[in-house]
Amino acid sequence: MLLVLLDKSRVVQLSGGERSYHIFYQLCAGAPLFLREKLKLKMASEYNYLNQSDCLAINGVDDARKFQNLMEALDTLQIGKETQEYIFSMLASLLWLGNISFHVIDNENHVEVITDEAVRNASRLMGCNVHDLMLALSTHKIQAGKDSIAKKFTLQQAIDSRDALAKFIYASLFDWLVQQVNRSLAVGKRCMGKSISILDIYGFESFQKNSFEQFCINYANERLQQHFNRHLFKLEQKEYELDGIDWTKVDFKDNHECLNLFEKKPLGLLSLLDEESNFPKATDLTFANKLKRQLNANPCFKGERDGAFIICHYAGEVLYDTTGFLEKNRDPLHSDLIQLLSSCTLQLPQLFASNMLNQKQSVGSKFKGQLFKLMQQLESTTPHFIRCIKPNRKQLPGVFEKDLVLEQLRCSGVLEVVRISRCGYPTRMTHQQFSSRYECLILESIASKDPLSISVAILQQFNILPDMYQVGYTKLYFRTGQIAVLEDMRKKLLQGILGIQKCFRGKKARRIFHEAKRGIAILQSFIRGENARREYYYLVNRWRAGVLSRDTLDDRQRAIIQLQAVIRGWLSRRHMNHMQNSVNLNLEQTKYKRKSERKTSEQDIEEKHVKVLPSILTELQRRVLKAESTVTQKEEENASLKEQLLQLESKWSENEAKMKLIEEMWQKQVGSLQMSLAASKKNLALDNNTSQPSRLDATSPSQLYYDSEDATSMGTQTPGGSTPLKFSNSTADAQAGRETNGGYNAVGLMVKEFEHRRQNFDDGSKSLVELKSSQNGSSLNPAEELRRLKLRFEAWKKEFKVRLRETKARLHKLGHYSEAEKSRRKWWGKKSTRAH
Repeated sequence: MLLVLLDKSRVVQLSGGERSYHIFYQLCAGAPLFLREKLKLKMASEYNYLNQSDCLAINGVDDARKFQNLMEALDTLQIGKETQEYIFSMLASLLWLGNISFHVIDNENHVEVITDEAVRNASRLMGCNVHDLMLALSTHKIQAGKDSIAKKFTLQQAIDSRDALAKFIYASLFDWLVQQVNRSLAVGKRCMGKSISILDIYGFESFQKNSFEQFCINYANERLQQHFNRHLFKLEQKEYELDGIDWTKVDFKDNHECLNLFEKKPLGLLSLLDEESNFPKATDLTFANKLKRQLNANPCFKGERDGAFIICHYAGEVLYDTTGFLEKNRDPLHSDLIQLLSSCTLQLPQLFASNMLNQKQSVGSKFKGQLFKLMQQLESTTPHFIRCIKPNRKQLPGVFEKDLVLEQLRCSGVLEVVRISRCGYPTRMTHQQFSSRYECLILESIASKDPLSISVAILQQFNILPDMYQVGYTKLYFRTGQIAVLEDMRKKLLQGILGIQKCFRGKKARRIFHEAKRGIAILQSFIRGENARREYYYLVNRWRAGVLSRDTLDDRQRAIIQLQAVIRGWLSRRHMNHMQNSVNLNLEQTKYKRKSERKTSEQDIEEKHVKVLPSILTELQRRVLKAESTVTQKEEENASLKEQLLQLESKWSENEAKMKLIEEMWQKQVGSLQMSLAASKKNLALDNNTSQPSRLDATSPSQLYYDSEDATSMGTQTPGGSTPLKFSNSTADAQAGRETNGGYNAVGLMVKEFEHRRQNFDDGSKSLVELKSSQNGSSLNPAEELRRLKLRFEAWKKEFKVRLRETKARLHKLGHYSEAEKSRRKWWGKKSTRAH
C-alpha cells in the first residue's frame, strides 16, 4: 500500500457541505463505553474541527456500525488492542486540540492558552505536561547566541501553530498506520506478479477563494489528465499513423503547456515557490510579484492585483490567492512543538518527532515527488478510465443539470474520446490472429497461404464493406460491430462441427464400451469360478475337521454340565447355611431373653427377705463401684473393639467352615453356662436341705418352707455353708443372714459372669481376625456374621446393665436398717469377716 497526496488540511479546515475524515465521526458515534470514558469523548457537534460544516452525518450511513467494522478489520490485520487504543487516543487528542482556545492579554494581540477541559484532555491523551503544551502553543523560543528568548504569539499565529500540530500528528499517524498494514500483510518489497489497482483521483476544484490546497489538487488533476490524454488520444492516433491506415487526425485540447507552467525549472510555479520559501524575509506579496515578473509571458498564467494570479487549466481558469502560500509550503512545525512531542510519555508522539527531524522537503516538493511516483506506477500498467459526472450541485437524486454536465464532459475530454471512438477502429487484430481464428470459414481453397491473403479472402467472402475496416501493415482494424458478424458465423460453424464430433465420439465410445464389457464379463466368469472352487474346498475341509472334533465337543459339554452342577449345589448349600444360621440366632436370642426374665424374678423375690450387715454392705458397695468402673472400662474397650470390627468389615471375607466352628464353640459355651447355672441351683438346694432342720427347731413350718423357697430361687450358698449354723431365737436374724449371703453371692456371680463373657467375646473377635488372615475366600457373608456378633453383645450388655442396676438398688435399700437390727447381726458380721 502506497500513501500518495494526503490532504491533511481537511483535518482543521472544512468547506460548506463537506465532512472531515470519517474516522472522527465514527469514533464519536461508535466507541464503546469504556473507551468513551477513557478518551472523554463527546458528540461530534461539540468539536470545533468537525462542526465547521453542517454535514455531521450522511443519509444511509451508520457511523457506529462503521466503527465496529473498523475494529474488526484491525483485529483481522493482527493489530493489538493496546495499539488500537494508542491510535484512538491520538485521534481524540486532535479533536481536543481543536477545542483549545486563546485569550488576548495585551494591546499587541498577544495571547495565552485558556486552561480548560480541552487543554487538559489533549495533554493527557498525548502524554505531555499541561503547562508545556500551553507554552508550546502560545510562545516561540528564539535562540540569540547562548540565550533563548520566548516570544509570544499573536492570536492568528497561535491558531496556526495549533492547527499545524494537529495536521502533523494526523499525517504522521496515517503514515505509521499504512506501514503497520503493510507489515501485517507481509508485502514490503516482495515482487508481485499481477495486480489490480484502483485510483480515485481528486476532483477539479474552483471556489470563490482558492489557496495552496486547491493549487496542489488542480496540479495533480493536470498531470492525471495528461496521462488520460496520452493513452486515449496520442497513443491511439500514433498507432494508426505507424500502421499506415487512412486516418484523419482528431484535434484535442493538450495541457502540456499548463504542466510546464507548474514543473519547468527554474521558472516553474513550484520552483519559484520553493525558492521564495527559503528567504526568511519573503512574504506572500513578494512571491506574487515574482510570479508576475517571471511568468507573464506564459499563455497559461495571468497576474492579478492584491497578490492573486490566474492559471488556465484544462477545465477552465482558476483564480488563486497567494495569502498563506509560503507558510503552508514551508509547513513549519516549530522546534518547541517538536520538543513537546519528544517529551511525551507515549511512544507514538516520540516516533513522530524523530521522523520530523529527518524531513527537510517543502510541501510542494514532497507533493510533486509523490505525484511522479504515482505516474510511474500508472505507466507500468494497462489503464482503464471511469469518468464520474456530478449531475447537480445540490447533491439530490434524480436531478440533472444540463449545463453542469456538459461543462464536466468538455473539461474532462470525454467529448473528444467519443469523437475518436466514432471515427476510430476500436477492434484490432494482427493478420496472424485473424487468419488463424476465422480460416475455418473459408469455403474454397486459395492458392496463397500467407495470413494477409487469407484475411482478405475472409473479408471478401462475407461482403464486409471497405469503409468498415482498414488493413494495416501488421493489423486489421474494424469499426464497432463488424467483428460480431464473423463471430456469429464462426459460432454456428463450431456448433455444427461439435454436433458431428459428438455423434462420432459417441459411436466410438459405445464400441469401446461394448468391447470392454465383453472382456470384463469373461474376466468376471474366471474370477467367480476360482472363488467358488476355493469356497468349496474350504467347506470340505471344514466338514472333515468337524467330524474329527465332534467327540472332543461332547466331552467339553459334559465337563461344563458337571461344573455347573457343582457350582449350583454349592450356591444352594450356602443359601441353606445362611437360613440355618438365622434360625439358630433367633432361637438363642429367645432363650437368652427367657433366662434373663427368670433371673430378674428370682432376684425380686430375694430382695424382700435379704438383710445385710453394715460391714458386708460396705464390702458389697465397694465391689459394686469396682464392678461399675470395670463395666465402664470394658464398655470403652468394647467401643474400641467395635470400631476395629467396623474397620475390618470393609476388608475381610468370611470362610464358611471356620465360621461354623466359631458358632459351635459359642453354642458349647452357652451350654457350659447353662450347666453352671444348673449346678448352682443344685448346690443351693443342698444348702437349703442342710439348713432346714435347724430352722425347724426355732420357727414354724410355714417360715421354714418360705426360707427354703427363697434359697432355692437364688441358687447360691452362704460362705459358712460347709459348717453347721447356729441360729438365734429370732427369725429375723436368720432371715438377715440369708439375705446377706444371698446379696454377697449375687454380686460375686455377676462379676464371674462378666469376666467369663468378656473372655468369650475376646476369643471370638481374635478367631475372626485369624480366619481373615488365613483364608481369602469364603462362602459365608462377613457382614451377616458381624451383625450377629454385635446383636449378641448388645443383648448381653443390656441385660447385664439391668441386673447391675437392680443389685445396686437392693444394696442401697439394705443400708437403712435400724441400730437394733444391726446389733442383733454383729455376731454374723464378725463371722462373715472371718470367713472372708
